[in-house]
Amino acid sequence: MTTLTTDHLFELHSVTNPLYSPSNEEALFIRTKIDKEDNKYYSNLFHIHLETKEVTQWTFGKERISNVKWSPDGKRVAFLSNRNEKNQLYILNKFGGEAKQITTLSSGVSNYLWSPCGKKVWVSSSVKEGLALGDKEEKDEKKLPKAYVVGEMKYKMDGLGGDGLRPQERFSQIGYITLEDQKVTQFTEGNYNHSLVGISHDGSQLVIGVNRSDNYDYEFKQPLYLVNVYTKEECEIINQNGYFGGAVFSRDDKYIAFVGSDSTFKNATHSQVYIYHMDEGYVQNLTSELDAPVGDYAVADIQQGANAPSVVWTNNNDLYFQLSTMGDIRLYFATIEGAIYPASPENEHIYGYSISNDGNRALAAVSNPTFPGEIFELDITTGERTQLTFFNEEFLKNVTLSEPEAISFNVEDGFDVHGWLMKPVHFEEGKKYPLILEIHGGPHAMYANTFFHELQLLAAKGYGVLYLNPRGSHGYSQAFVDGCRGDYGGGDYNDLMAGVDYALANYDWIDEKRLGVTGGSYGGFMTNWIVGHTNRFKAAVTQRSITNWISFFGVSDIGYYFNEWQMKADMTNVDKLWHHSPLKYAANVNTPLLILHSEKDFRCPIEQAEQFYITLKSFGKEVGFVRFPDSDHNLSRTGHPNLRVERLNQITGWFEKYL
Repeated sequence: MTTLTTDHLFELHSVTNPLYSPSNEEALFIRTKIDKEDNKYYSNLFHIHLETKEVTQWTFGKERISNVKWSPDGKRVAFLSNRNEKNQLYILNKFGGEAKQITTLSSGVSNYLWSPCGKKVWVSSSVKEGLALGDKEEKDEKKLPKAYVVGEMKYKMDGLGGDGLRPQERFSQIGYITLEDQKVTQFTEGNYNHSLVGISHDGSQLVIGVNRSDNYDYEFKQPLYLVNVYTKEECEIINQNGYFGGAVFSRDDKYIAFVGSDSTFKNATHSQVYIYHMDEGYVQNLTSELDAPVGDYAVADIQQGANAPSVVWTNNNDLYFQLSTMGDIRLYFATIEGAIYPASPENEHIYGYSISNDGNRALAAVSNPTFPGEIFELDITTGERTQLTFFNEEFLKNVTLSEPEAISFNVEDGFDVHGWLMKPVHFEEGKKYPLILEIHGGPHAMYANTFFHELQLLAAKGYGVLYLNPRGSHGYSQAFVDGCRGDYGGGDYNDLMAGVDYALANYDWIDEKRLGVTGGSYGGFMTNWIVGHTNRFKAAVTQRSITNWISFFGVSDIGYYFNEWQMKADMTNVDKLWHHSPLKYAANVNTPLLILHSEKDFRCPIEQAEQFYITLKSFGKEVGFVRFPDSDHNLSRTGHPNLRVERLNQITGWFEKYL
């Protein structure tokens, strides 16, 4: 057995997106690998014959594919691929042959839905104002630099690439393509962004999302509309603050299920499953009695392109969905009448699923802390399961991993805090080991019972690893996830310190004189806050962090509203923003601190890191600073593979130096 290294990233397979065929006799999934030589992620389509369990690779190109859908008759498969740069729609005959490119849209395809007739496909794509969907755009051959005239507050966005500026005078439109002649027909109109959400089984109605407000800067909602395909007549399904989507018609088209959250607690609000009753025209909140969020809120660094349905109907008009609770992401079963039951076990992460027509079986992509993830078929009625893929079998045979121990403790104000503790991989009784506290981002996310390469790497390097879900984390009560808003560095800080105290009191192998701390985004903020408020840690690494809420307001792509949502303060209350800014406490920092930040992070812009580094340097503090080119806020998960490796080497190297 070998010890886990950074290079094992290149050996791990990400197995995602299982999908039953209409007959439930076969299935598809996507396998993603990192190509070290090309420094890129490649994904391919695989097929499973469910009776024989035979797995066959269907695509082989150096590409990324996504959004795989069977045709209504189960004879063809559609998917999006970037093999020609932009994501375009391809259709593959399951009986053989090459995939045929269906679209050549200038901006590619953002989403699509098969029409139930199988003769056309509905698509959405970004269209330049003045042009129609399918029109060719003239290319600027000279490529001269152009001024960008800013007129809105939502003018940039992390993850877009380039300079992060949103394309101007472009709007997402919906249309359809007839497969016989590949003719493109635009359906929506107006300078608004339309999202393609769902289609009825008789093909007569679409669910679309569109916000037609004139002041989009302060609109944080996506209303859903039911639209008649033939007349374009609209019927409002839901129109309130919050984001709603993932609409799916029941098999008899009597109901529409969708998932979303209102803005009661801003972006800390639990997501729910809603049912729109077609005949009566009203919306039912199906999961209002569940004090946990619908969906997958786990943070991890292995699953690439994982995407799960928001909700799935059975033939009997029952439903399935994911629920995040106590570090688990489980499947839940529900009836329209309101009965809700768990349908999968505890202590694992179901990060993708598909449900058989009768509701008795599920295909599930399953991971746990010592299992990177594979596809299983579950018999929901008996609890039995069959593993269908074994891509990571060789890795698991050869690499020694650490099994985390779940812990929980009570803090002074009554909350129970939950987390995990990992021993070093080659743990020996009687020896003392350093401990590293890991803090997740969000803050409204959660550590989970899932495989996390970075955590296993630290354990392999000889560290104990403590990772907790302090207040603000999802997966617990609404009060808990709301608990950090307006109080960053208050109760959440106390939760984390109480977790360290708990570990030290209950595990005598931890060396209290060798404690480290690291985290990214909100976890980076908290790392900065910790080193400004205590000297108990001997080394710290802050990543993609926030240091100054005052400047963050204006430089982050979300700052102008995130500050109000999370800090409950804006530029009329700079005293509060400054009080909660780690930069204010820079003079107190005595812990050697390494700052890691991406050059093209527009969520937490690199000026946050620059301010902290220069200030600490001016005070004569022990501080390092590493900048990652051509990388955004998601470097640790989806960034350039070589830079992901370098990031991990920087983290472990800093801890090796000071712990």
